[in-house]
Amino acid sequence: MRTDSSNENSWWNARITFFGLLAILIAASLEPQSGFTPEDIYRLKNVDDVQISPNGLALLYTEVDHSDKQSSTISVKLFHIKKGTSRVFRHSGKGGRHPRWSPDGLHVALIGKLNGKFGLIVTDAVGGKERFIAEVKGTNHPLPSLGERLSWAPDSKSIAFVSTTPGPETDEASGDPIIIRRYLYKPSAREGRTRFNDNRRSHIFLVLLESGEVRQLTDGVYYEHSVGFSPKGNEILFVSNREPEPDRFFNYDIFTVSISDGHIRRLTRTENAEYRPVWSPDGTRIAYQGTTRGLTSSETTMEDTHVWMINADGTNRREVGTVDNRQGAPAWSPDGQYLFFTVQEHGNRSLYRVGAQSGKPEVVLQERGLIRSFALGSDKNVVYVFHSPIDLAQVYWFDGTSSRRLTDSNQELLSQREIAETVVIDYLSFDGMPVQAYLTLPLRRGHGWRNPLIAMIKGGPHGQRGAEFNHKAQVYSSQGWAILQVNYRGSSGYGQAFADAIFGDQNGGEAKDVLFGVQAALRRYDFLDPKRLGVEGGSYGGQLTNWLVTQTRIFNAAIPIASISNLVSFNYMAYYHDYLAVEFGSYPHQNNLMDLLWERSPLRYVAQVSTPVMLVHGENDNDVPIAEAEQFYIALKDVGVEAVMVRYPREGHGVREAGHKVDLIKRSIDWYERHFEFAAR
Repeated sequence: MRTDSSNENSWWNARITFFGLLAILIAASLEPQSGFTPEDIYRLKNVDDVQISPNGLALLYTEVDHSDKQSSTISVKLFHIKKGTSRVFRHSGKGGRHPRWSPDGLHVALIGKLNGKFGLIVTDAVGGKERFIAEVKGTNHPLPSLGERLSWAPDSKSIAFVSTTPGPETDEASGDPIIIRRYLYKPSAREGRTRFNDNRRSHIFLVLLESGEVRQLTDGVYYEHSVGFSPKGNEILFVSNREPEPDRFFNYDIFTVSISDGHIRRLTRTENAEYRPVWSPDGTRIAYQGTTRGLTSSETTMEDTHVWMINADGTNRREVGTVDNRQGAPAWSPDGQYLFFTVQEHGNRSLYRVGAQSGKPEVVLQERGLIRSFALGSDKNVVYVFHSPIDLAQVYWFDGTSSRRLTDSNQELLSQREIAETVVIDYLSFDGMPVQAYLTLPLRRGHGWRNPLIAMIKGGPHGQRGAEFNHKAQVYSSQGWAILQVNYRGSSGYGQAFADAIFGDQNGGEAKDVLFGVQAALRRYDFLDPKRLGVEGGSYGGQLTNWLVTQTRIFNAAIPIASISNLVSFNYMAYYHDYLAVEFGSYPHQNNLMDLLWERSPLRYVAQVSTPVMLVHGENDNDVPIAEAEQFYIALKDVGVEAVMVRYPREGHGVREAGHKVDLIKRSIDWYERHFEFAAR
């Protein structure tokens, strides 16, 4: 009896345990999802830089982890197509960027760390034994729109890569005193932890895998980058700015260097810029991004890049396709019949292809969101990285008919969070120009109360915002706030005429576009509260935030991030000095432009500000020096306006460290809530 009773009790206890666990699981599944929190950024991951193996059976991609408060970590992952599974190819602790398969599919080359050294590493195709091949050194000199950092020879026996050597200014610029002679003497914001240009020059190197012998193919005072081995294996394609004064005039051209004797061929000599060239599979043609205008800024370009083509000898230069929108870097189909490229359009980034002979553009993938990168397989297969409205960028596979998702890095977190919907608002601005905005709706809405609205202004001024997942907007939505992002005039994705509409008119029509967007949102959604409005933005969006609080009093609180307050001082203190020349058509000392720049500077009108302002800036920002925030801060204090300045150490342009992002979101919420509460009294 005792044995039977014991068995019965064991069975009964097991049954209770089973049903208890089942009840817990059911309760968990029925528990309502919550909105996003600032700390969720530590759990979010995104992918990038996908590559398909030569046999089409595997993919390599990088996964970015933001769990470290100060720096993101990157893992290289391998995805098996048939198995549908992925595994770590190279752990994040070792670093690893730019993984590229060898043409024979037996090896992978990447840039990372091994045994305390940073450089070119080659491993077998399954990520086993690693070999350090050559040291790679970088530069903090601004090199916009970079292409490939390494390229395999067609026979898989050697690799071309980009590294740097000291320039002729090194001794003077690093001595005591420091002697500055260069026009671009400051570093780019991405290398903002150093104060001055390191003056290192980027050159092309070649390493033989069997012997490990490294040979430098180019030298001099110019910067070479964006490399590509020719299909014949006898030349390397690259881009360089070889103007007489390259620091002052930004103008990339296309060159090749001979493997055998280092002879350099110049393929283009235009007044405009060429970017990211790639050989056709048969080596007879070269496709690239290009512009047509004579003055192009090293920081941004008002003119949309389009896809162009030339013969391998530099003749017969022509534009490919007729899509009137900004186009990304081209890629050839394996048979050389088509060129594939992304296109920005109405807040989205789609994938197009154009017949290399016919020039007829065709849509390949057109979805709500952003195709950030892609790689082409055999037949009609395309693997691409897609940033959707419901997740950060993940890897997808397109077989010519339908798409399927391959990676799901954020599945656990997203299953616990409710994602706010983002809708499109089309409206006419002050002068009748059609403008498009994206409104992220608040998660908490109810009868009898209204929701605040935050105008979150994008940078640029070129570029675009759309419905893609935005962590900060989602956190704001979980607070019960709506978030408006306006693609004001000057934005890309709406045709060249729309991008040009900002020319010579900064802090003009585009600022009114934002205000008209706010009014359109308030009219169409009666749950939005016109008495509780906030405004914020980064970079150019910060500049517009500063400007708007001098022109209107409708906002209860403002948060300009990495913002410009004085266009004159900004022009002379930033690391680049050609940006405003492109945006206004002349340098500040010409055509009375200095007067116009001061007329359009928020600082001039600081006496008109009544909105409380929290200025946010990175200590090491060289895109927009922190003096821009300092000027406005003191001026606001002089006027008697409530002002706070938040300075983040180690940061360059904007806020990149995850810990700083969390801190900023929390501070922003507190700033808005306090002033919304005051407005509601």
